[in-house]
Amino acid sequence: YQPAPLSEKTLPDTFVVQISVLYKFPVTFSIVSGDGKGYFNIDSSTGIIRTRKNLKPEDFPVIFNVRATDPSNASVFNEVSVNVEVIDENDFPPVFPSSLLEERLEENLLATQIVHLKAQDRDTGRNGFLTYGILSGDRLKFRLDEATGILYSTASFDYEEEPTEYQVVIYAEDDGIPEKKRGYCTVVIKIID
Repeated sequence: YQPAPLSEKTLPDTFVVQISVLYKFPVTFSIVSGDGKGYFNIDSSTGIIRTRKNLKPEDFPVIFNVRATDPSNASVFNEVSVNVEVIDENDFPPVFPSSLLEERLEENLLATQIVHLKAQDRDTGRNGFLTYGILSGDRLKFRLDEATGILYSTASFDYEEEPTEYQVVIYAEDDGIPEKKRGYCTVVIKIID
């Protein structure tokens, strides 16, 4: 049996799967091995498996064995395995160490690296996999490597002829399920004479 994956937020006493058998008499169901941490219980007459307590994603997948036994003869039985997976929910948004950074950039430099932005996400797997982007700012003068979070200038600046300060709002976005989450950081770039 491979029931639909459960959310890590599944509450105790949630239906997981029902085990069924073809036999001439009613049977007695029991979990015989594999559920060492006691996450599941089974109704001995219906074969319905439910969660017993809150689930910890790091303990899964759990593969346990269910036995169906002839109640009048314990030597007549059969077993089946149940494989339960748990989906790690996207609990946390990405967070930058600082929501505001100030960087200085000399005028007349060719395209150059300005700052390496690095957000953290306390989720694991795809829920913690980050990509970066520019939410607002002058996209003609700045570009961001979406994989590394490195912000670059794309041209040289003239202190006398152009603005001497730019604001670029950067986001980090996780690849979470069921929804993606974002964190933000504003980079103020001051052009130096």
